[in-house]
Amino acid sequence: MNNILQKFARDTLKAGLAQLPSSNQYVFKCMYSFNNLDKDINDVIDTIPAEKLDWAMTQVQNSLDKLQKN
Repeated sequence: MNNILQKFARDTLKAGLAQLPSSNQYVFKCMYSFNNLDKDINDVIDTIPAEKLDWAMTQVQNSLDKLQKN
């Protein structure tokens, strides 16, 4: 994934996670920063390996969709 797409994905993740409850952000931290759960969510996003960004975006979008249905 090129740098422009990575930046877009990271910005989209940050915006999406900001709309979700802190419990969702905590689960996200457990998945992508399990050895440092006190890390700021934006820092967690900035350190997600590029090959995991697509799946992370899918997870956040699914969570947003679920939240909107309730």
